[in-house]
Amino acid sequence: VQLVESGGGLVQAGGSLRLSCAASGFVFSRIGMTWVRQAPGKEEEWVSTINRVGDYAEYADSVKGRFTTTRDNAKNMLYLEMTNLIPDDTAVYYCVKAGTRGQGTQVTVSS
Repeated sequence: VQLVESGGGLVQAGGSLRLSCAASGFVFSRIGMTWVRQAPGKEEEWVSTINRVGDYAEYADSVKGRFTTTRDNAKNMLYLEMTNLIPDDTAVYYCVKAGTRGQGTQVTVSS
């Protein structure tokens, strides 16, 4: 299993970013996928989970209405569209498959 996140960066509050996760080593289309994040000094926080088909996703209250998770099963790709970012969104973001996560991508939101 390999999960490679990308797309993080530094953005001002109110801005947007799109994270990507390239998956390999398993049958991507059969697995629901999750995004989590971890801020410095804080515990890992669940962000979103999308079903294997990609027609249903759930979100943490802290990101609901601002973040959107999608997937492209033909490309083995998972995405997290983040809008209206706030400083509390600053964290390393990871895509997760059944307890396995990638190396993460840093998102920093300045005020």
